Amino acid sequence: MPAPTPAEVAAAAGRTIPDLIGPDLRVLFSGINPSLYSAATGHHFARPGNRFWPALHRSGFTDRQLHPSEQFELPALGLGITNVVSRATARADELSPAELVAGGEILAALAGRWQPRYLAVLGVTAYRAAFAHPKAAMGLQPEQIGGVPVWVLPNPSGLNAHYTVDTLAAAYAQLREAAGG
Repeated sequence: MPAPTPAEVAAAAGRTIPDLIGPDLRVLFSGINPSLYSAATGHHFARPGNRFWPALHRSGFTDRQLHPSEQFELPALGLGITNVVSRATARADELSPAELVAGGEILAALAGRWQPRYLAVLGVTAYRAAFAHPKAAMGLQPEQIGGVPVWVLPNPSGLNAHYTVDTLAAAYAQLREAAGG
């Protein structure tokens, strides 16, 4: 897969990426929103430096590290991907609080419709804003969204310097153990 040009990345502002979702999911991962790079490629978590794919593998969800272009293999493993907000931006902090709340309502409806075993929101700050839980912490949440248990995981973006691939993988592995498989 060739890397998009800077012009292609810039032109991706506001685009969306289709959800990767289906029945019988163990985990539906929800990013905050797509990066411009991801929107330009059409693949979730595609930006070089994003640690989602390495963390997914090292946590045991996949038996090898998948490339973002292989995202379509996830549903067969009981895994799906969506976003709180579908609109691509250069940075998640470009999203308004109202967009996050509206996206949270859409995500709750999506979880309610598909009923994955767990909804994993990747980013505690976005989770707090989207679902009005200002004191939420990482891990399993006391409340459900759309009738589905929620697990908040660290954001895998390379901009989240608080976590290494190994600490991300350890957090993701706790969810994998809870979700089974």
